[in-house]
Amino acid sequence: MSQSDLAVAMGRSESWVSQVERGVQPVERLSILQALADALNVSVRDVRPDAAPAEEVRAEEEQPKSNDLDGLRVALTGHPALGSLFQEAPAEPTPSLGDFGRRVEEAWTLAHASSYAALSDHLAKLLPHIEAAVRHAPASERAELHLLRAKAYQVAAASFTRQDQADAAWVAADRALEAAELAGQPLEVVASLFRMAHAFMRQQHMEQAEQAARSAVSVMAPRAEAPACPPQELSLLGAMNLVLAVINAREGNRGRTHEHIDRAREIAARLGEDRNDFDTEFGPTNVEIHAVSTAVELGDAGLALEVAQQVDASGLSPERQSRFLLDVARAHAQRRHVGEATAALLEAEALAPEQIQDHHLAREVIRDLLQLSGPRIPESLRDLAERSAVV
Repeated sequence: MSQSDLAVAMGRSESWVSQVERGVQPVERLSILQALADALNVSVRDVRPDAAPAEEVRAEEEQPKSNDLDGLRVALTGHPALGSLFQEAPAEPTPSLGDFGRRVEEAWTLAHASSYAALSDHLAKLLPHIEAAVRHAPASERAELHLLRAKAYQVAAASFTRQDQADAAWVAADRALEAAELAGQPLEVVASLFRMAHAFMRQQHMEQAEQAARSAVSVMAPRAEAPACPPQELSLLGAMNLVLAVINAREGNRGRTHEHIDRAREIAARLGEDRNDFDTEFGPTNVEIHAVSTAVELGDAGLALEVAQQVDASGLSPERQSRFLLDVARAHAQRRHVGEATAALLEAEALAPEQIQDHHLAREVIRDLLQLSGPRIPESLRDLAERSAVV
């Protein structure tokens, strides 16, 4: 089988396959080993003799996952304000713009805390109300309501992506984009594209994710050359460069990955502080967190751990801190450091339990740590595996 044929069969780039064959790109995750074995029509044991049997891998993948966002998913289904199209005014009193604004901010607070069950209930009630309100509001209030609607759908898109429900994330991001355009807010359109790119990445649609990110960068990069470019625009441009860095890391392209990380570093240095424009949390710290994450994706565990030692993520949201620690755990797992990886996962779980217990990457690293531990599995790791439904 040619490298190009194998790349197509696995949904990877030809350069990634070449790096694996040359030993430049290590393959440690059992899920990737299984995909490689399936593409070659052999067993996982043929690819790596010490790997878990295929039936154990499949059994882990079939374990029930959290349904924290099911209520929100149902609320997104169909038309969230169909009833309002058949009546002249909402049946219930319409909340004020200020009230809607506070509820949207509360939604982002829940998302940054990875409190997905509470977020699901909150947004399932908010979205139909705001959809109905925008259809009956005075013309003077519609732009502001469309803006709040865009922000609410962005929260939903970000949360669905983090909970591995990429199809729902795509729907929410698309609705956010439409609302942002109706609000006359081009930067919110870019922010919606940012959420859409993440949804595409989670679906393994890398070409679409790259197109979404590049379309924004191509417009915003020339604007950023102006010394007076607003920091909000710089934040979005930096965040989009981080998206492109992640895409290239997953494709095994080291050169382009480091190019986009370096570009994001330049933008972050120009900002000079950690910000949270459009809830991207872009700034110098988040850039280094992505430097750790992309190094892990490329199999450069040593570089990832070296960069991680210089990162103080305590000023970011629990979700960002937790994700950073998850990547630290992944790097330690690549180095076969069971104790250090487990400790990082437990610290991450303490910050954002729902994220660690439900995230597909956390489940993968837990499974790998169980494999590395052999018959002597640490009790703390065994307990974490049970909480995460990894057996």
